[in-house]
Order: sequence, then structure tokens, then C-alpha cells
Amino acid sequence: MEKRERQEGITTGQAKGQTQRWQPLQPNLVRVNEAARRSGQTRFTALLHHVDVAALERAFRRQRRAASPGIDRVTVEDYERNLEANLQRLHERVHSGQYWPKPVRRTYIPKADGSLRPLGIPTLEDKIVQGAVAEVLNAVYEADFLGFSHGFRPERSPHSALDALDKALMTQRVNFVLDVDIRTFFDSVDHGWLMRMLAHRIADPRVLRLIERWLEAGVLESGQWRPVEAGTPQGSGISPILANVFLHYVVDLWAHQWRRRRAVGQVIVCRYADDMVLGCQSEADGKQLLADLKDRLEQFGLSLHEGKTRLIEFGRFAARNRAAAGQRRPETFDFLGFTHYCGKTRRNKFMVKRKTQAKRLVRKLKAIRDEMQRRMHAPVREQHRWLCQVLNGHYQYFGVIFNYRSMRVFKDCVVRQWRKALGKRSQKGRMTWATYRQLLNAFPLPEPVIHQAWKQ
Repeated sequence: MEKRERQEGITTGQAKGQTQRWQPLQPNLVRVNEAARRSGQTRFTALLHHVDVAALERAFRRQRRAASPGIDRVTVEDYERNLEANLQRLHERVHSGQYWPKPVRRTYIPKADGSLRPLGIPTLEDKIVQGAVAEVLNAVYEADFLGFSHGFRPERSPHSALDALDKALMTQRVNFVLDVDIRTFFDSVDHGWLMRMLAHRIADPRVLRLIERWLEAGVLESGQWRPVEAGTPQGSGISPILANVFLHYVVDLWAHQWRRRRAVGQVIVCRYADDMVLGCQSEADGKQLLADLKDRLEQFGLSLHEGKTRLIEFGRFAARNRAAAGQRRPETFDFLGFTHYCGKTRRNKFMVKRKTQAKRLVRKLKAIRDEMQRRMHAPVREQHRWLCQVLNGHYQYFGVIFNYRSMRVFKDCVVRQWRKALGKRSQKGRMTWATYRQLLNAFPLPEPVIHQAWKQ
């Protein structure tokens, strides 16, 4: 076979990308991070001493004051009344081995497909200890994580993943996109495999014992406790880093090696938590990658969602090829709340464009409508302040280039919903548009704003 040119980003150092430039803020964790970078074989035998009172306080300060309490019903305000003494006692219990996590409180939130996503709400003290331990684990594993992993990592965000995917689709030879969806990932993580993976880097038995206790704490649902044999509860502070470690060994390293050794053409990868998109130069690579990925996940107790995982033709030549074959325009795929589709610039050149995912838009409007009903009799000024926060938050996330029309639709729907909600406050009938326009002049709602800047 003819020798192929080495692909950009194929070395381990290049694959890690921006992770090499991240630095912890605390001097003691900087030393941990530097030791992890010097050698990927280093095993850390003493880490728990980094979980001191100062680390616990930092973790406490990161807690949301409006967060729901766990099964003990202790809130941030309650704990803060005697913060120094509470943290000192918690520190002593952690280091003496007397700390035992409590079961998480189970709750459910709706998903885009109509099903319910289970969430686990730990107690406040469990959140504090988990946050402090996660801070230490981040210092270790940020030296190992690859550059195409973006989920729940320092100095990374959904927008960084979207920008990286956009750049890869625009600059690399990508003709097919593999949209991957792992079925109920957070509920399917195998505890045995996870502990074995952690042991590659973490040799401190006290830290491993803490993690094992969190995994075995179980859940409390409808007043009944039940054990959890697999999975990491979404909502806990330790869950994101554990999920990233699991996917790092199961998917990231494997995908990086696969594209080096088995791919005929170029392969790009972009992952945010359990959401992943892979781009391939050839259809044969895409089909083989899908089959091999399915086998790889099955080895670790995971499976692909057959209805959501698909290989589509996507890229600069997709529209031309499908038109020549008498087919419609290229298919689209969803990633992090955006629908990605093939577009063109004013100079008729290929460009990847994004718009708000339709299901995400409908779900958000339904949630706003329900909340408006709950706030219907609140003062108009308070309703206006809340709606401004909702709209500005929506614009901040979805304010990308070419998505102005979707944001305009969202704002217009909110305007109509507010009028209906205000009209139900009185038995005299609906509020007229003339009266409503006067109210909007006094309490104007923010207009859509594009926050993404053009990159030269």
C-alpha cells in the first residue's frame, strides 16, 4: 500500500492539544499536574492530603445557593452559619476514614425524546468532598485527556467543542459524519472497569475507597433505598470527571489508535461527555468505524442507540454528489443543541451552518409557558426581569452566526406567550395588542444578539 502522508494532529502530543496549556490555580496541584505530565506511567500514592480544609472551602464556595438539598435537607445557608467548624469536622472525618456518603435523592427531568432522565442529588457535604476530590483528579487527568475531549473540563465549554468541530469539518477532508449516541451512558458505567481504570493513575487507597463508597451509596426513591450496581449519578460533583476517565480509556484512546492504524483516509473526532461526532474521508472507513466502535463499547457494558446513531454523507462534496445521484440535499445532524447542515457562503463556497435544534426549541418554549403559568400573578416587573434573564441566557448560548432567524422565532414565541399569560390574570378577557404594545414599551424584552465573532 502506498504510504500516506501523516495526518495533522496524529501524534499523542498534538492530540492532547490545548490540554498542555492548562494550569491548576493552586501551587500544590500545579506540582501534581507537572508530575502527571512528565510521565504517563506515574501512579500517585498520596493524594488525599490535598483535600484539606482550604480545598473543602473552595468546593463549598462553588455550590449554588439555590441548589436542591439532599436527603438530609441541609442547605448552603444552613451549613454556612457555622462553616469553619463544619468544614473542620468534615475534614477530620474524611482523613480518619469515618466519612461515609449518604444515598443520593432520586429525581427526574424530561428529555428531548419525551422520556425522563434520572438525576441524583447528593447531600451538601457529599458535594463538598466530591468537589475537592474532583479538583485533585483534574490535576492528574488533564495531563492525559486528548484534545478532542471537551466535556466538563477546565477552560472548555460546549462552544469550544462546537468551534473545534466546525473547524475540522471545514478544513479536513471529511465526506461522511458518524453521529454517535451511547444509550443511557451515565446509568451503564461498569463500576469494576471504572475502578481498574482509575488504578492506572491513582494508587492512593484512601481516594479509591472514597470513590468506591460514592458509587455504592445507592439511591433513595419514594422513601426506599436501593443499591446501584452500575452507573454514576448525574448531578453529583464527581460524576463528570469519572465519566471522562471512563470514556478516555474506552473511546478516546481507542479512536485515536484506530485512526492511526486502520483508517485509509482522514478521521476527525469531537466528543463532549457522552455526545460524540466522528468525521471520515471515506464511507468505508465510516462503516468499519461504526462496526468496530459498537464491538468496543460492548466489551465494557455499553451500547449504541440504534435509532440515533447513523452515518450520513456530509461535507463540501455532499450536495454535489447527492444531486448527481438524484437525491435531496445532504442530511443534517444534531450536536449540543444545534442542527448542523451544509450551506454556502455568498461566494458559493461550502460552509457548515448551525441553527437551534427544533426539539430543543420546542422543549424550552414549553418550559417557559409552564413557568409563566406559575408566575402569572407575580408583579409585571418581576415577570419582566425573569424573562430578560431567560432570553439573554438563550442568546448567550445560541447566538452563533446564521442562527439569528431561530432566535427571532424564539423571542416572538415568548412575546406571544407573555401576552396570553397576562390576559389570563383578569376575567375581563384577553389583553389587546394595543395595550400589550404599551406594556412592552415600558418593559421591553431584549432583542436577539449574535455573540459569535467572525474568525479570519
